[in-house]
Amino acid sequence: MAAAAVSVSRLSGLLGRSGAQLGRSMSSGAHGEEGSARMWKALTYFVALPGVGVSMLNVFLKSRHGEHERPEFVAYPHLRIRSKPFPWGDGNHTLFHNSHMNPLPTGYEDE
Repeated sequence: MAAAAVSVSRLSGLLGRSGAQLGRSMSSGAHGEEGSARMWKALTYFVALPGVGVSMLNVFLKSRHGEHERPEFVAYPHLRIRSKPFPWGDGNHTLFHNSHMNPLPTGYEDE
């Protein structure tokens, strides 16, 4: 026990600090209050907000092309399986059903 105390005092003596000061300086570096806040603020303004703006521009430009061409219906046996009816409507339409893009198990509604 005494040997451990001597080695700690020698280490702090070599570093020119007491044990309490040595512990304090190490713990204060973990928080980095000023630098960390500045970094996250810069990331928000220079990375996140321009990224949201570019994404909004992309959606706006893609939406101006008008109607989307729907894919051809192929009756794959592993898709659109209805083991029990949905609890709304006629039981065959999904909750967010789009008659133009989402086919029923038998095909598109307007064909």
